[in-house]
Amino acid sequence: MLLSVAASCQVPTTRALCCVGTGDGVYRDMFYNGNVKMEPGAVVCRVAPSFVRFGTFQLPVSRGGLQTDLVKLLVNYIIKHHYSHLLEVPEGNTRYVAFLKEVVERTGRLAGLWQALGFVHGVLNTDNMSILGLTIDYGPYGFMDAFDPLFTPNLTDFGGRRYAYRNQPEACQWNCVMLANALFSAGVVEKEEAEQALTRYAEEMMECYNGRMAAKLGLKTPDQPLLQELLTLMVQSKADFTNTFRALAHIPTTLERSNISSSAAGNGSSSSGKGVALLEAAQPLDSTTAGERAAAEAALAAGIPQRLLDALALDSLAAEPSLIDSWSAWLRVWRGRLAEESVPDKERMQRQQQASPKFVPRNHLLQYAIEAAEAGDFSEVNALLDICRRPYDEQPDVDSKYS
Repeated sequence: MLLSVAASCQVPTTRALCCVGTGDGVYRDMFYNGNVKMEPGAVVCRVAPSFVRFGTFQLPVSRGGLQTDLVKLLVNYIIKHHYSHLLEVPEGNTRYVAFLKEVVERTGRLAGLWQALGFVHGVLNTDNMSILGLTIDYGPYGFMDAFDPLFTPNLTDFGGRRYAYRNQPEACQWNCVMLANALFSAGVVEKEEAEQALTRYAEEMMECYNGRMAAKLGLKTPDQPLLQELLTLMVQSKADFTNTFRALAHIPTTLERSNISSSAAGNGSSSSGKGVALLEAAQPLDSTTAGERAAAEAALAAGIPQRLLDALALDSLAAEPSLIDSWSAWLRVWRGRLAEESVPDKERMQRQQQASPKFVPRNHLLQYAIEAAEAGDFSEVNALLDICRRPYDEQPDVDSKYS
């Protein structure tokens, strides 16, 4: 399912041709706590131009001796079949350096795309990194719900959080260094040349990430202070990563107070200026405290659109009321930046929505689908798969539980 989302979001990825149930059971300890459970077995047929990984180059080097010579043979094979444009580069060291540089650049762009989507791979050893810069080995992956830089979907990573969202780019960079070390150890590239090629990782990753995040803000050029302030507010407000950026894509540049929640909500809500009435449409009153209801009213009165408010955690706003003023101030600065670029709202919003998916396969939705499938009902799997094939479409008829 995620493979379809990744492809639709223009993230380089392997694909799944099919998933076939075997009819046999498989013992699985999902939470690694000794609670082993029999689950239905299945075989996934994965498709990719190549399944060669960074670790494929490390293995012969680690064994040493004559096996080290296999590294150059492997590089030549990969260049011939997957980087054939590099055959125009003079044979030998220059070509190998160009190969390393391009692998590093592809990996940097991939990491930038993951970060911009709020996607966390979960396991990023060198044998989980494709030499083609593809997303590979979908294991304990996950999209963030509430924005948390320390989020990891990997239960075995809770201690060190080595592969958490915040650390993911560094993990990918480390793997590039390990690949370069393998090539250097095999005498394929020189140390200085490898080090120079490795500098391209951070450059490509940041260029990709900044470009994508600018697009998610509706801007033509990146604005780091504006973005960092937003991300800080999102952490403090436990804001939903996907829904926050999607909400921004529905906010007009000039926001009339009488329209604070109507067009922005996009769900037929009318803006009467009565916070409680607006809150009823989004969150049942019996699930909120008096403090949260008061916070919602104050946020609406401060000019925070309903759709954006729905992406924030009311308990955070109730616990720290100053966040409401901070959001209101950020929105004013952001709308000022939009006005400076003078892009018509319709055009800007369309571009913004194409950079900010509305639907992602959230873990709880996947779990519901899995449990239903285990009971023989695949309707939820099919529904979720159909929705996630069009992650950027508004799909107004889809149940709100999917977003």
